[in-house]
Amino acid sequence: MSFIKTKIINFFKLIFPSTYTELAVFLFFMTCYGILGSYIALHYRIIFDSRIPWDAYFSFDNKSILMTGGSFERHPLSYYFFNWVREFSLFISGGKMDANFRLTLAWLSNIIISLNIVQVFKYLKNIICLPLWLSGLIILFFGVFSTNIILSFTPENFTYTLFLLSLYNYYSAIKLRKEEKTPAIALSLAGITIGGLTITNFVKVFIPLLFEKNLFRDWKKFGNAVFRITVAVICFVLLYLNRIDFKYQNIFSKTNQQYEKFSNVESMPTWDMILSFFFGGNILFPGFIISDKHNMKGFDFKGLYMDLYSSPFPYFFIAILLVLIIWSYFKNFKNKWVQVIAISFFVDIVIHCVMRFGLHTSSIYGGHFVFVYPLLLGWLFYAYRSSPKIMSVLTLTVISLFVYLLANNLFRMAEFFWFMETYYQ
Repeated sequence: MSFIKTKIINFFKLIFPSTYTELAVFLFFMTCYGILGSYIALHYRIIFDSRIPWDAYFSFDNKSILMTGGSFERHPLSYYFFNWVREFSLFISGGKMDANFRLTLAWLSNIIISLNIVQVFKYLKNIICLPLWLSGLIILFFGVFSTNIILSFTPENFTYTLFLLSLYNYYSAIKLRKEEKTPAIALSLAGITIGGLTITNFVKVFIPLLFEKNLFRDWKKFGNAVFRITVAVICFVLLYLNRIDFKYQNIFSKTNQQYEKFSNVESMPTWDMILSFFFGGNILFPGFIISDKHNMKGFDFKGLYMDLYSSPFPYFFIAILLVLIIWSYFKNFKNKWVQVIAISFFVDIVIHCVMRFGLHTSSIYGGHFVFVYPLLLGWLFYAYRSSPKIMSVLTLTVISLFVYLLANNLFRMAEFFWFMETYYQ
């Protein structure tokens, strides 16, 4: 019993704040995001309106996700998860899809995104061992990323995926530091939750295993890793097939349809979509485009989309940030934790930039990888911890980026509020 009790306590310490500092971080962001989300939920209907099937803002399909869990080929098991989210929100709102329903959805998202911030903070503090002031600076920078701001009140797969990926990266980092194996149960649970919400993230669960000690030098350890992977894959596949009544042919036909739909956009230059949407839109809001939409049942509504950057300053911002990230990677090339993060990010780069899947709307996929930026920044600071001059330059650079990011995203959120005030009261 004491063993089980210890495991449960460690589990909760892993997920939730376990020190006063972590609690302060959690409460700070939950308050900031909570004020934003609560105001939007109580005064506007953009978070959820039963008449709006999709794309009220930035291509987030709030209603579709809440009611169905999303398409089975991209979100295999999210149907079950969002059934719980919807039923809980209806329970709080007394069965009505009203302001209280929207408020509950917003606060669920707020709590999850705040916990995501805590996971990144734990990584910076406990794995990289940065000083508190530096971890705080990086966390403030990360906290005003456009992805975190939008997902903090948005009921979507990406909201929960971002938290789960941040949590798993921190958990696997602890295992690598202790030179311990990731148990088959933990691996299976991660595969089911992370891959179940978005299937393209399933492979990321197994990346940390590549860096387990002596994995490729000891055939027993290698065999054990293969066994753990096999168990996780079997569990996931069986649940996936059960979700679609074992009609596996539908997976291939639907996947091809989705790829054709989300990869053939020729109206914008590829390089600009990569910078403005994939690398940029998840962090620094660009301008917005308003479009006319309808639900095919006689109801017209407005949709808001991100545009390409229109001035040199955002490109300059993204270029500096990418230089820091690339610098961190090569400086820490032999660091196994950095390799885990980088390979995970590379998966998304291949999917969206090389295969072009959803590249024109890739700003919404930030929930799959934006946590990479603060972690790699943290490792860059760690690499130069004994060089005060470079540390000073890096600190000044991040502060400058933070000030510009905060000013830009506050301005763009003011435009977002104008949009809601005009069309979604």
